[in-house]
Amino acid sequence: MDQKVATAVFESLASTVRLDVYRLLVRHAPDGLVAGEIASTLDVPPNNLSFHLKALVQAGLLAVEQQGRFLRYRANLLLMQGVITYLTAECCAGKQGRCAVPAASRRQSGASIRTRRASRLPS
Repeated sequence: MDQKVATAVFESLASTVRLDVYRLLVRHAPDGLVAGEIASTLDVPPNNLSFHLKALVQAGLLAVEQQGRFLRYRANLLLMQGVITYLTAECCAGKQGRCAVPAASRRQSGASIRTRRASRLPS
């Protein structure tokens, strides 16, 4: 992955709506959701959602497939894995074991992530 692709991904996810869409589609991987399901789940007007979906598709974060009258969107998990690998490729100058996060920090980070998820996304 190069810096240009990584930057496009970050710019695309710099919107709360787009981040919520991507996270919702990750939860529904690999099947994805049609646009109407995304709009109703996130309570986003369809015309507003269309704008955000287009940005995510252009960044490569979503794949879209025509299914009759509907468009089904799926999260591109391979691209996100590539971004994570790109970000962590030089962790601790390549010295295995030095990048480990203490267990207490992992538990705290996980709890704060779960709290943010619960407050932003419907169950």
